[in-house]
Amino acid sequence: MNKPGTRNLITDVEGIKIGNAEDPGAMSGVTVVVPDNAAVGGVDVRGGGPGTRETEALNPDCMVERVDAIVLSGGSVYGLEAASGAVMALAKQGRGFEAKGIHVPIVPAAILFDLANSGNKNWGDMPPYRQLGIDATENAGEDFPLGNVGAGYGAAAGKMKGGLGSASLVSDDGIQVGAVFAVNPVGSVIMPGTRHFWAWPFEQGEEFGGFGAPEFKKDMPLDMPVESRLAENTTIGVIATNITLTKSEAKRVAIMAHDGLARSIRPVHTPFDGDSIFVLSTEKEELAGPRPLGVARIGAMAADCVARSIARGVYNAKSLGGLPGFMS
Repeated sequence: MNKPGTRNLITDVEGIKIGNAEDPGAMSGVTVVVPDNAAVGGVDVRGGGPGTRETEALNPDCMVERVDAIVLSGGSVYGLEAASGAVMALAKQGRGFEAKGIHVPIVPAAILFDLANSGNKNWGDMPPYRQLGIDATENAGEDFPLGNVGAGYGAAAGKMKGGLGSASLVSDDGIQVGAVFAVNPVGSVIMPGTRHFWAWPFEQGEEFGGFGAPEFKKDMPLDMPVESRLAENTTIGVIATNITLTKSEAKRVAIMAHDGLARSIRPVHTPFDGDSIFVLSTEKEELAGPRPLGVARIGAMAADCVARSIARGVYNAKSLGGLPGFMS
């Protein structure tokens, strides 16, 4: 049996910490996922408009085996600078491989577009993201709130406030899987004409309201959601597991985890989104039994955690910048 961990956060995975930092004036923020030790990494990018850093290094045929952190940031292309801040903060901690006395942390990153919200983006030649990356890395811990936090601070889900969501699952035989996502999609997370999340079948307890099954209509409208904000989008996130994975296996888990986006956002992976999912293996436990079956279990758990994280990110977001929160 799988059930949520103690926190129902990605930090239920042993060896994972999260740091968040926000700039309320700019209405944007940064989330940094920091493993206690360099972790095996993988990534799968499905959106048609991605903004990323060092994703190619995570390909199974490339040399890099482990990463020191993953950065999720608002700010579109400006937000990529948050990874530079994380690199500096980690280097000060002695993280990364050493070359002639200089520490070189490996920090892949992905960004979402929140430049069109009502925050003040008149930052001249010094956008705030480098400092936000430093701050988020330095305050990494095991507990963090959801909603208007970190990379989800300025996010929007259509005409509704988006946010940062997280969820976890732990199996009876010790497999730990967790997810954290910044939710800012073209598509809708809500079923047309209802208050029900697309992810409702996967809810654990009442983690996003406990509304139960919707009353299905005979002819549900299947047009593009009218609230879609084309070219102002992207949902990005990180999966973590305590199970030892190879880079190829991490990539497969990332591929399977995208099913969680399809279960919770409609439409998804559009030309306007930069949907990207990273996977981290903290290598605390070994798989028991046939490896392909074990990897499939982790991927299935990851997809469920993704769907729940998406709904939790929106459910916990409060009204901000003219965007109403779900509970408003």
